[in-house]
Amino acid sequence: MSGAGGVCGRYAPSPSGRMHLGNLCCCLLAWLSAKSKGGRVILRIEDLDAERCPRRFADLLEDDLAWLGLAADEGGRAGGPAGPYYQSERAEIYKHYYDILAARSLVYPCFCSRNQLHAASAPHRADGQVVYPGTCRGLAPAAAAAKAARRAPAWRVQVPEEEIAFTDGHLGPYRENLARDCGDFILRRADGVFAYQLAVVVDDALMGVTEVVRGADLLASTPRQLWLYRELGLPAPRFYHLPLLLAADGRRLSKRDGDQSLENLQARYTAEEIIGRLAFVCGLRPAPDPCRPQELVADFDWDKVPTQDIRLPEGLF
Repeated sequence: MSGAGGVCGRYAPSPSGRMHLGNLCCCLLAWLSAKSKGGRVILRIEDLDAERCPRRFADLLEDDLAWLGLAADEGGRAGGPAGPYYQSERAEIYKHYYDILAARSLVYPCFCSRNQLHAASAPHRADGQVVYPGTCRGLAPAAAAAKAARRAPAWRVQVPEEEIAFTDGHLGPYRENLARDCGDFILRRADGVFAYQLAVVVDDALMGVTEVVRGADLLASTPRQLWLYRELGLPAPRFYHLPLLLAADGRRLSKRDGDQSLENLQARYTAEEIIGRLAFVCGLRPAPDPCRPQELVADFDWDKVPTQDIRLPEGLF
């Protein structure tokens, strides 16, 4: 665990391409939230899917953050006391915590394909995600072995019929029934790669992260992660979920589409101009004037940040 005490925030990007404005907005608010409390920031590279997230993108991401004035205090290439900071190098750590749950008979093999789940009459969440109906939970050992001979399984954790409630630092109260609203979720993929839900819980706890700032699209992941923290005996951070940044036409920004990528923005704006415009749309400044991140620390307040998705004004970028 990272040795320093006090507030610790983090960036945890998945470097599958150049950052876009939505990613930058999250990094800026995470940095400001921690720094406004006298804290520090860790950079963790979430490259569980190493093929989709080549190291060159992670290196570019670090260069971009430094250019913007948002360099982390530890992590990434610089390393630190809680390393390694690349998830692709932490599989043995995840296995230790996976085995804790498996030893309690909470983990079971699942042979359902994505297509099977979507074709089934399983309930769906409001965001379109399938709530796993427990199809493979009761498989007899002989039946599971026969299926495993034909297809490698993913591994799910069995959740209880329990409501998990918490108060988000920005969006307020949120609650979910694990069994009804989430269902048993995957801890390890069929290819052996550990899943995001387990990795992020283990990493944030072992790295001493005390607050997590991320997009509202991950709000629904929080109850299952809080359950994992409890089941693994790990300390949970405080969560702050921020509204999504949308293009002027209302579309979600995407690395795949190249929307407002930093590569394109750098050709048109200085770092201070980008930060100033982001601060403006986040409610931190009355006008989109250029500024450095350090100039925003003293007056930072989550109450200024909108709670609804933010549509970029036409022509701002």
